[in-house]
Amino acid sequence: MRINIIGGGPAGLYAAILLKRTRADLQITVFEQNPPDATFGFGVVFSDQALGFLAEDDPETAALALPIMRRWADIVVNHGVERIVIDGVGFAGVGRLELIQLLQRRATELGVDLRHNVAIDTLEDLPPSDLVIAADGLNSLVRTSAAEAFGEKIQTLGNHFVWYGVAREFDALTQSFVETPVGRMNAHHYTYAAGRATFIIEMDSETFARSGFAGMAEPAYRAKCEEYFKAYLGGQPLIPNNSHWRQFPVLTCATWHHGNQVLVGDALHTAHFSIGSGTRLALEDVISLVRALRAHDWQVEAALPAYQAARAPVLRTITQAALASAQWYEGFARHMDLDPWPFALSYIRRAGRLPPDRLRAMAPAFAGALEQRGIALEAS
Repeated sequence: MRINIIGGGPAGLYAAILLKRTRADLQITVFEQNPPDATFGFGVVFSDQALGFLAEDDPETAALALPIMRRWADIVVNHGVERIVIDGVGFAGVGRLELIQLLQRRATELGVDLRHNVAIDTLEDLPPSDLVIAADGLNSLVRTSAAEAFGEKIQTLGNHFVWYGVAREFDALTQSFVETPVGRMNAHHYTYAAGRATFIIEMDSETFARSGFAGMAEPAYRAKCEEYFKAYLGGQPLIPNNSHWRQFPVLTCATWHHGNQVLVGDALHTAHFSIGSGTRLALEDVISLVRALRAHDWQVEAALPAYQAARAPVLRTITQAALASAQWYEGFARHMDLDPWPFALSYIRRAGRLPPDRLRAMAPAFAGALEQRGIALEAS
């Protein structure tokens, strides 16, 4: 059986690894347009819960990945002069390039044919195969070549954001909300390796318009951002890497497969970065796809619909939570009118209703601090 995988990011590489672990006789080729040491972005985040599936489905890869991850057990919300710790929310960060290189080594050891610096411009460029896995991201060639067949829908959110890195560490996944001369801004920042962190800056469209960033070159708006977030950068400059302003695209597809082609990861769906689940969802898509192929004796015409039927309800729950989180961020400037502790409560509930008993169980110190201040835990 021949399988072509387009995209050599985490989803494409993990698909190749799981498939080859399952059937050593599979002929798997991964096509990646970039060189093996190229990456965009800085670190990726997994929740503690998400790490469990790695160990369950591929313990060898998990054993390699877990030691290079940075772990923490709290979220910190900075609002004005208040620093509020929300306990009990565990995460792990890892450098995107480090993760990709680990997966490249693992795939090569298993006999996967990795082809870098190969741009697939049309599907006719691919060699014949029994299955084509599209792990080629938001601008997927496979999906856009048959957008109507896949039932593609894309909605662009209003906020503007930019990804940077910074050469310092943070002791938790941190959200810093600041007042600036042009309006309210937020930074999502977290450590992913020794002395390295991701630093994502976000603002609504009104603040973006007042900032003048749209008319500035990157070094100029980077300098302004360093000024606005000086209190959290520890004297370090922001590190650019393809750092241009974007608005988040919410992608959904009604149908996940077309002929012998199937979508995974960002080629199929997006989940707002505020819940830190994009890479996790892509890897879980791959796990579900491989399970469906195994369950249907590698008969592609039966396995691909089964993959969607099994995975879609689970994915829908997570992407709906991601959209709710994104919508909270769309209005974060308004939420900042709240005092810091009610604001932090609003933040932790942004993805959906969080009943008092569950909040107490998840974050007992934070819940206790709220109650000591007379702040009701009942969801509004």
